[in-house]
Formats: sequence, structure tokens, C-alpha cells
Amino acid sequence: MSTMPRPYRFHVCANWLSAPPEHGAKRRNAPFPADGTIGVWRDLSLTWPRRGFSDTPGEDFFYVQEGISFGVADGVGGWASSGVDPSLFSQALMYHSHRYAKIGWPGEPEVDTTQDYEDREAVEGWELHPRECLKLAYQATLRERGVIAGSSTACLINLNASSGLLRAANLGDSGFMIIRSSTVFHRQRAQTHFFNCPRQLAKIPSVIGKLSGEVTDSPEDADVYETKLRDGDLVIAYTDGLSDNVFNHEITSICSLVFRSGGSEDAQVKLITDRIIEYARACMYNEKRTSPFEKAASMSGKLFTGGVSPNPSLVFPPTTY
Repeated sequence: MSTMPRPYRFHVCANWLSAPPEHGAKRRNAPFPADGTIGVWRDLSLTWPRRGFSDTPGEDFFYVQEGISFGVADGVGGWASSGVDPSLFSQALMYHSHRYAKIGWPGEPEVDTTQDYEDREAVEGWELHPRECLKLAYQATLRERGVIAGSSTACLINLNASSGLLRAANLGDSGFMIIRSSTVFHRQRAQTHFFNCPRQLAKIPSVIGKLSGEVTDSPEDADVYETKLRDGDLVIAYTDGLSDNVFNHEITSICSLVFRSGGSEDAQVKLITDRIIEYARACMYNEKRTSPFEKAASMSGKLFTGGVSPNPSLVFPPTTY
């Protein structure tokens, strides 16, 4: 997708691969109805710009808003053991992030159009900051009757087509990286309470809250980041399905190989998403390969071998009811 003619043009593609379901997990609440507001948006998102490597992203979800803003969320899988579908929280959070991002179209305006082109001065356009967008989306998700309980990480990013400015807010162990000239220019730091327990936004029934105390994080806890992009920069947003299985240098190698193959920028972006998903899937099922998750586990004094499937994220709090 290309935005309106401006100094910066962005090409966007989304792809996904859901993790295998956890054994014995029974989910009591049904998905959002296909004819409901969130259900219609969800199904439309899964056809944009084309279907991914599986029918749904599983417990994860994403949004893309022309303007441009996009984000990813990773529903914490531990809720499934209590019969709660973790995908409902992440889908609702991304739906409302999309809704508020649409209202707060980033970077409008960024130049004084009353002056001649050569004399135009940059002006600070109004923009809904990703952390503020996350706050509003979280409050709306708490009001969703279809979401009984659940929790999720979140990473929201704005790209300003007039100034090239990237603004981001990240809570938990989802994140993003910027690749510049075949090297990692920036990779967002993961936020965790302890190993394998990311910071997360949550909706917790009163019975759980009484048993477990205060356990949810706040949108204000999200880390923020800002930088100006350059021509050719590649921004990759991901959940831990990628970061737990694939190392930085492997991602940059995949991108470099695709760029060398030539083709239009749109085609290259689509091919990069395909190749990254394919490689992450191969790593996920490789029991003999040392994974980033295995290395992180070792540093925390824990033993784990091979790829990560399904996502072993811990629910916070324990599902005791």
C-alpha cells in the first residue's frame, strides 16, 4: 500500500502463522460473531492485503490504518487453560487501536500549505501518539462485553509520511525493529516482569482479582521511541513467535537476499514477509537448533531446547478459577 503523494511513501504487507493449539485447552466463549462490528473488521483484516500462512493469527492480531499507523498484539495463551479464548482480547485491542488511530490520522498537516513550496515551513501537525492510542483502545477493550477475561502485549507504531518520523509505544515482549543498510539500526527492548512473563494489559474478572491481587500493567508503562526514517529503511513489527525463534542476523540475511533478487518495492516487501514466516516456521519445529528463547531461558537458569511451539508465554495472573 502506498500513501498519498508526499515526501515519504510506505509499502506495507502483513503475514502470520498461528501456533498449534495447546493440548487439552477448552475455550468456553465463542469468537466475535462474523456479522458483528469486530467480527466484520477481523475478517476483512485477514484478507488484507492477502491471506497469511494460516486461516488466522491464532492468539495474536494486528491492524493497519492508512495514514499510517499499525500495530501487533499477542494474546497471552495461559488463559486458554481456564476456558477463555486469548484471541478475543488481542482482537478487541487491535480493533479499538485501529479505530482511534483512524480518528487521530498521523501527521496532518506537517507543512504550511499557504506558502509557496520553496518557502514552506514545517509545522507540528496534530497526531494521536501511539501510547495515548493504546490507552484509549485498552479502556474500550475493558468495556467490551464479548471479552470476559484475557490479556495481551501490544506494539503500536505511527509513520509520518510528511516528515518521515516514526513514533512507537511498546508494552511487553512484542516489538519492532528497524533495518537500515542491511543492519539492525534499532530493536525495541522487551518488557518482562520475569523470564517468560511479559508486561501486559489485562481484563481480569473480580474473582481472579480478589484471589491474586493487582496483576495488570498500564498503557503508561509502555516504552516509547521516536526516530526519523531514511529512504530504504525496513520496519518489522512482530510478536514473540518471531523473536523467540529467529535471531537478528537471520532476519537481516533474509531481507538482504530478497533485496538482491530485485523487483518492485511492493513485491520485495511481500516476499520478505513470506520468507520470514517460512523461516520462523522451520525454526519453530527444529528441536536441534538453539533458539533465542533457549538462550534467554539459559540466562535465567532454566532449561529449554529447540524452537518454540506453541508460544509458551505465561498468563499473569495464574488462572485458578
